[in-house]
Amino acid sequence: MEKNISCSFSDLSSNLGISCFIAFITIILVRVIYVIYRTGKPLSKRSPQALSTLIVLGSGGHTAEMINLLLVLQKDRFTPRFFIAAATDNMSIQKARVLESSWADSSGVKGISAEFMQIYRSREVGQSYITSVWTTLVAMVHALWLMIKIRPQVVLCNGPGTCFPLCVIAFIFKVIGIRWSSIFYVESIARVKRLSLSGLLLYKLRIADQFFVQWPQLHRKYPRAHYVGCLM
Repeated sequence: MEKNISCSFSDLSSNLGISCFIAFITIILVRVIYVIYRTGKPLSKRSPQALSTLIVLGSGGHTAEMINLLLVLQKDRFTPRFFIAAATDNMSIQKARVLESSWADSSGVKGISAEFMQIYRSREVGQSYITSVWTTLVAMVHALWLMIKIRPQVVLCNGPGTCFPLCVIAFIFKVIGIRWSSIFYVESIARVKRLSLSGLLLYKLRIADQFFVQWPQLHRKYPRAHYVGCLM
């Protein structure tokens, strides 16, 4: 008798655990579907508050293109600004400091209000995809720490591998309700016929809220992207 009761409790506990696990997975899936459905909704133009903005820089032409985008940005609305570049990319951080200094001088404000940070690279140029799995995991942990610290409302990026872990963390934050970050991805003008690896992942996984390309060929190949012409 006692043995039967013990077995019944054991079965009940097992079934309860399975039911809780299924319920948890169901809730997560429903939340992911909801986030994907909401992805792409425009920011409210009537919102009076400023939006904390994370700007991801990249070596080479990525930073030059990003600087051009920032020059037409509504600076008063997208503030405070947080610039992030790869740990080895000091040049991009320097260019961002120069930009912010010029804005501060033109507005008569003393000092720079923006913050500048660096993050481990997900993948170095020329690095094999196999070894980049480990470096991407390390970058994800670092990205998690930075995103918890910043919790931006807007993420602006244009192709460097540095942006992928940050965008993934931002998407996860949406799913679990920590912060809703609108992710804007602008593919580099150098990408004429196919997307960069970062762009392809963000497009296929539907992580980016708005995805922009600068060539009509890319728009025909990736119809969910928005063709905006050459921005350089």
